[in-house]
Amino acid sequence: MPEGRLRVLVVEDEMLVAMNIEDMLLDLGHEVAGIASRLAPALALAEDAAIDAAMLDVNLAGESSFPVADVLLGRGIPFFFATGYGLQGIEEPYRQHPVLQKPFRAGDLRDALAALPPGSAPGA
Repeated sequence: MPEGRLRVLVVEDEMLVAMNIEDMLLDLGHEVAGIASRLAPALALAEDAAIDAAMLDVNLAGESSFPVADVLLGRGIPFFFATGYGLQGIEEPYRQHPVLQKPFRAGDLRDALAALPPGSAPGA
């Protein structure tokens, strides 16, 4: 994981959950680089935002977040999935990435971020 304060992209379709995650990240000393609740804005942020890591809800109002994962992979930005479905909800090509089981607490989020590999994107 990159050291220090991380700029984290949060992709979560439930706004109250996203706000709770934002609070957790701030309490952990990180910053939220962006919040996206749907696929199109998530893709735009994944392509262009200055981010160190990302948390991806797997199901975004019926659409998969796997295209966002592909963009992050292309940029060398580490990420993990957050889902209530566990590993069964992750398509095979993405199963090597960490999965944070919902619901989770701040300590679980801290541990998920700490387990991420360092990013390889410029500036990461």
